[in-house]
Amino acid sequence: MDILSRVFAVVEDRKANPKPGSYTNHLLDAGEDEIVKKIGEEAVEVILAAKSQGNERIAEEMADLAYHCLVLLAARGLSPADVAAELERRFGK
Repeated sequence: MDILSRVFAVVEDRKANPKPGSYTNHLLDAGEDEIVKKIGEEAVEVILAAKSQGNERIAEEMADLAYHCLVLLAARGLSPADVAAELERRFGK
């Protein structure tokens, strides 16, 4: 299982079995507006990192962005497989 799948499994587990103090549960409880706000913030941070902060910061900010996108997928009842299917549709086998 790759790391994105493992992280998504944790997000799904938090959704099904909330854990007090969990940041993931905080986001899920706050709702979609808060989740998409965080995605926007992280996207800006990726851009800033790309412009002046070096490759390590780009990777760190991309990881934050990916995590928040996984939370949005879970909140909407979607999964990374749905994204993969769309990429497959667009780019073929």
